[in-house]
Amino acid sequence: MERVVHKAKNHTEADEWDIQQSISLTPAERQRIARKLKERVYGKNTPDVREYHRTIKKDV
Repeated sequence: MERVVHKAKNHTEADEWDIQQSISLTPAERQRIARKLKERVYGKNTPDVREYHRTIKKDV
């Protein structure tokens, strides 16, 4: 992910630029960014939520 700096003259211009940046991302780029954010917040060895729910259903 390449960091890009943009200096806006006001909040409206900054918001418009941010929206354009989001629109221009491909689905693969969005997923890569989401994965990176998940790793930053939860770490790399997080259990899958779906796996947790499967184990709960087996116990019942």
